Amino acid sequence: MPRRVDHAQRRRQITDASRRVVARGGLEAATFQAVAAEAGVSVRLVQYYFGNKHGLLVATHRAVIEDAAGRFGPGGTPPPGAGAPAPRAVLAAVVGALLPLDDDRRADAVVLAAFHAAALTDADVAPDELLGAPRALVDLVAAQLAAADGGGGADGGARLDAELVLAAAAGLTQGLLAGHVTEQTALAVVERLLDRLLGARDTTA
Repeated sequence: MPRRVDHAQRRRQITDASRRVVARGGLEAATFQAVAAEAGVSVRLVQYYFGNKHGLLVATHRAVIEDAAGRFGPGGTPPPGAGAPAPRAVLAAVVGALLPLDDDRRADAVVLAAFHAAALTDADVAPDELLGAPRALVDLVAAQLAAADGGGGADGGARLDAELVLAAAAGLTQGLLAGHVTEQTALAVVERLLDRLLGARDTTA
């Protein structure tokens, strides 16, 4: 009797290989041949699961984002409310999960930077297809900032502050990757920014 194939596992095997190829050589290196060799499968199998390079790249980007979201904790970051962590703790955890402070996060940051650069010039990547995760992050951070301000809705001010937090995270990520920002400095900047935004308001869990 033929062995049943776990298609989700096989897709993940291929997208993991694609991530490693992109981390080493950029999106242009992620040919079907290179990814198939990295994954230890046939080119035909890569084509079967992803159709074309565009499909492979979109799936690779999604896998990186899903892993980043998983670092926020089981099921993502809990909503504000009884029993939930204090908003400041949540915000520190979210930004910390985004910064390349270990090998896995560093590799993912390199891959996401490659996607960002390619979205500006590469027909294989449509910018609109990469916007879902940043928008979700803005929503998440804005909700926590609003909770720290008394539990109100995430208004325009909270959303602008959320954009500020994520812009700082993006800048720190680039500095860490380039080596001109240390881990200690990056974490200190995050704490200082949260101090400026939250002050003494977020003191209870």
